[in-house]
Amino acid sequence: MKIIDPHVHIWKNDPKFPWASETNNPPQEDATPEMLLKLMNENNVEKTVLVQVIHYRWDNSYVAHAVKTYPGKFMAVGRINPEDPDAPDHLSFWTEEHGLHGVRLSPSVDASGDWFAGPLMDPIFGRAEQLGVPMLILTRSERLKDLAGILDRHGDLDVVIDHMADCSPDQPKKLELLLNLASFPRVYVKISHTWSISKTDYPWTDTHDMVKKIYHTFGGNRIMWGTDWPVCLSKASYAQALTVVKNEMDFFTPEDREWMLGKTALRIWRFDD
Repeated sequence: MKIIDPHVHIWKNDPKFPWASETNNPPQEDATPEMLLKLMNENNVEKTVLVQVIHYRWDNSYVAHAVKTYPGKFMAVGRINPEDPDAPDHLSFWTEEHGLHGVRLSPSVDASGDWFAGPLMDPIFGRAEQLGVPMLILTRSERLKDLAGILDRHGDLDVVIDHMADCSPDQPKKLELLLNLASFPRVYVKISHTWSISKTDYPWTDTHDMVKKIYHTFGGNRIMWGTDWPVCLSKASYAQALTVVKNEMDFFTPEDREWMLGKTALRIWRFDD
């Protein structure tokens, strides 16, 4: 069984890869590809998708460098400025010139995220669709109604909802907004962040019913796990972020567990072995 981690961040305090000017409090400790490779080896994780961290904003050079340094081990998802009219061309640049495969948008639920319902979204989604790269959405469930309208116009685009839209186990109406997206056949969900939304200790059993509902609604071949390393380290180890879905959630069929742990991610990120 191949285990693919589709959600990890990396960074390094290195003048060759400077923090964005907006980054006032950069991380104090590094999270490098080499540190990640050691964890992958210890936990039998074969490949990883690197998701551009906000500390670098729209300069995806560090994840691009990691992909080039360790071909076959990593693929990467970049960020672009969603309020820049040239964002579609920036997406093409990072995809075609630097080998990134995917883009992540992070609309907040307050007024500062209203750009997600604005005129620049169709060109960005359309360019991702044209390039054949996935769109990752980091937001809360309240924003998903805006996404549904965009999806109607971009049916050939793979869209991944990060961290179950951070739905809380005790807010079923918000979860319903996420479950409604199952009607779009190319929408996927990362069943990650259980360690973040739980009110209990590992294995965060108060989140399991919610994961089960997402699983039964979307199916095993449209969900995927993810560590969110090193962000997870505030509450969970890398190993725990894996074992909670691999060993503690007993409701997956053996076949669907394989999809969730690796095969779903490989549908979207086709690594060159």
